Amino acid sequence: MSSGRGSPAPERDIDDLPRNDANYTALTPLWFLERAALAQPGRASVVHGPVRYTWAETYRRCRRLASALARRSVGPGSTVAVIAPNIPAAYEAHFGVPMSGAVVNCVNIRLNAETIAFLLDHSVAEVVMVDQEFFTLAEESLKILSEKKKSAFRPPILIVIGDPTCDPKSLHYALGKGAIEYEEFLKTGDPEFNWKPPRDEWQSIALGYTSGTTSSPKGVVLHHRGAYLMSLSVAIVWGMPEGAVYLWTLPMFHCNGWCYTWALAAFCGTSICLRQVSTKAIYHGITKQGVTHFCAAPVVLNNLINAPASETFLPLPRVVNVNVAGAAPTPSQLAALSIRGFRVTHTYGLSETYGPSTVCAWKPEWDELPLEERSRLHCRQGIRYVALEGLDVVDPKTMAPVPADGKTYGEIVMRGNAVMKGYLKNPRANAEAFAGGWYHSGDLGVRHPDGYIEVRDRMKDVIISGGENISSLEVEKVVCTHPAVLEASVVARADERWGESPCAFVTLKDGAADASEATANDIMRFCRERMPGYWVPKSVVFGPLPKTATGKIKKHELRAKAKELGPVRKSRM
Repeated sequence: MSSGRGSPAPERDIDDLPRNDANYTALTPLWFLERAALAQPGRASVVHGPVRYTWAETYRRCRRLASALARRSVGPGSTVAVIAPNIPAAYEAHFGVPMSGAVVNCVNIRLNAETIAFLLDHSVAEVVMVDQEFFTLAEESLKILSEKKKSAFRPPILIVIGDPTCDPKSLHYALGKGAIEYEEFLKTGDPEFNWKPPRDEWQSIALGYTSGTTSSPKGVVLHHRGAYLMSLSVAIVWGMPEGAVYLWTLPMFHCNGWCYTWALAAFCGTSICLRQVSTKAIYHGITKQGVTHFCAAPVVLNNLINAPASETFLPLPRVVNVNVAGAAPTPSQLAALSIRGFRVTHTYGLSETYGPSTVCAWKPEWDELPLEERSRLHCRQGIRYVALEGLDVVDPKTMAPVPADGKTYGEIVMRGNAVMKGYLKNPRANAEAFAGGWYHSGDLGVRHPDGYIEVRDRMKDVIISGGENISSLEVEKVVCTHPAVLEASVVARADERWGESPCAFVTLKDGAADASEATANDIMRFCRERMPGYWVPKSVVFGPLPKTATGKIKKHELRAKAKELGPVRKSRM
């Protein structure tokens, strides 16, 4: 039955017992830090070069940060921008900023000044915390913003984060420009600050911006409830144990480090920070610092697989767990990592779903399969996370689920607590994203008979050749198995005969082959033997692939390059 106002009547229950302060508290991951400081006060929480903090120290430092912000009237309704690589202060901001009631916005350090100026303006950042090496970037961004807003410009509180592993010149420059040093800022706060959890778990905890491939990236708003649930979920689906040692290869500014910033407090783990990711640093972390877990995009895995012997330490001293997302790994990558002793968990998600929200959950019976078949099954995106209530592949026009035949394309959609609140100040984008009561990912996929989903392409990346749809990801999988290919990306190129045809942008392995017409022809021959004729790339372009800070290939740049090449004049099936 429905009420007269058209809203559904409350569901019947066996009682009329109300919520009260004793039996109901808003969910927030901030409680994880308080518990970690009680459970493991002396255990290392964050390690960065010569710097080492315990959980008791991290809790006190985060309370100092919250207190210092609150004393400057930064709290509910405020945004604090953090422009920094993976350093202790970036980790502390994930707790200290929301403990003050404010929202943390971790900014991609690879963005240009114009884009960062847009983000600071759009989010109305009242505080900017910036690592010393990126101070001039922040300075330039604020200058752009000042010139744009003129008398309406209100400069934010500017805090520079010093790093003992960096040249002190940039720190001294920032201090000379009037910035407050982070450690000095913390000293103005109370280490026993009585922080308050949010009254409403729908309260915003974090703001993150989409990749910024357009002039106006969208601001993804996340809430405390989702952050709490996903922090537990990411650890559960990975089988992360209490006390895990986690290497920060994944930027904390990417989906708040896929919620592992908060999850590590829940499981009393240890964060090993990396300013810069390198194969040598990863192997060093594994052999010298006891690393048990790290996350990575396929580009990082590629580097691990193809690293020279001087940078690797094999066999591994223990099984090392790798969570891969950001782009689909190829079966050949998964097989190579398995042989080297890495246990790979394949996940998939978006900024709008707190990072990865599906996992290719391993089935015991796969252990009996040949390596190649195991890897083929493992490269699928799988099933929903524990904290995601809805996942489907649907016809985008009718919203009807597609058949579970592994062939019929549809759009991947999600719903539940692991979906963002929405885009900041963007009602039109919200209406499109949430149409029909689901979040629309913009990814095309299929559902297999076992219920596992598989991404086949971004809707905008599908190649239509002679009226046939071609999945660029499927073509890439084959191209990447060529023995001379390090990595590849495939986009549509205009074709005078077929309308569009696949164009492969390829990075070759060092010393494997020359970037010549003969090598291009060999790659096309290789593909022709392994895929339908109309899938075969009709053109091959050699060179490094442009990537985002999280390792995603910038396909929009490759599409622009393909457009500059002009149409393929002659194309054969």
